Amino acid sequence: MFTRRTLAGLGLAAFAFTAAPAQAQQGELVVYCSVQEEWCRPMMQAFERATGIRVAMTRKSSGETYAQIKAEAANPRGDIWWGGTGDPHLQAAEENLTEAYRSPQLANLLPWAQRIAEQSGFRTVGIYAGALGFSYNRQQLERRRLPVPSCWADLAKPEYRDEVQVADPNSSGTAYTGLATFVQLWGEQRAFEFMRAMHRNVNQYTRSGAAPARAAATGESLIGITFMHDAVTQAVGGAPVVVVAPCEGTGYEIGGMSIIRGARNMENARRFYDWALTPEAQALAVQARSFQVPSNANAPVPPEAPRLADIKLIDYDFAKFGSSAERTRLLARWDAEIRNAPRR
Repeated sequence: MFTRRTLAGLGLAAFAFTAAPAQAQQGELVVYCSVQEEWCRPMMQAFERATGIRVAMTRKSSGETYAQIKAEAANPRGDIWWGGTGDPHLQAAEENLTEAYRSPQLANLLPWAQRIAEQSGFRTVGIYAGALGFSYNRQQLERRRLPVPSCWADLAKPEYRDEVQVADPNSSGTAYTGLATFVQLWGEQRAFEFMRAMHRNVNQYTRSGAAPARAAATGESLIGITFMHDAVTQAVGGAPVVVVAPCEGTGYEIGGMSIIRGARNMENARRFYDWALTPEAQALAVQARSFQVPSNANAPVPPEAPRLADIKLIDYDFAKFGSSAERTRLLARWDAEIRNAPRR
């Protein structure tokens, strides 16, 4: 299990890229990318330059990509799924939607990345890690003379009515991590009581998990629930946001990568898989202003990245909350009791 001790050792459009002219064409690859487009693009371009393989990339959130892969299972159109929270990758592995593969790079990965691979029967692998939290717009908070939020419980207080933005856990892996985090922090009944109370303060359930960080950065929303590294990206860009690790403790993601079962370009998918686990490929995150902790032990950790060993992390149960039955059940309950509930 991925614990604090382990840590201490640490969209919708499709884009086609063209290989460098000096590189002979080496075939094609279709990538479903579930990180931000600003990171997807340079990754695909760098892989094309390194290999001569022509890449067609589609960017969607984790939940949307999982749904697409499942819908296409009888006739797969994608070859590899890169990025996004690990829970839907684990669900895809359980449902036999992805292919087992043991990369030669596996031995170079940190223990948590290797563990998620073993847990999935090597149908997915960890490529980065990041903690869940929220950010608030400091200027807006001061202007409205509102108290500083420091805990999850604060986000359900009446003074933040219509001031909280979070994604929909059906489409967003970030938001599903939040749902699973609350259940593990407090137990299911209390977690849903909290989400019902916070629902009155939510101004929008977005499709993308990173969107609430941008909303807090621009002042569209006072508070945005996201992975902390997404809020750091906004702060590094000059936005007046403060990033919060909630006082009760919080969950985290292990971003995943999986080869799609029945991929038409299987050999090229494996080449991408191996390449994406190298320190050089993982170092591209910083250029894209993405501040997760990389999984390769030899990859540089961005100095701006939240120090995971200093955050009060729960012992997140990836096996349970990444299972098909548990994800399906929790999402159905969230739909019934939260999304469709009145905001009174």
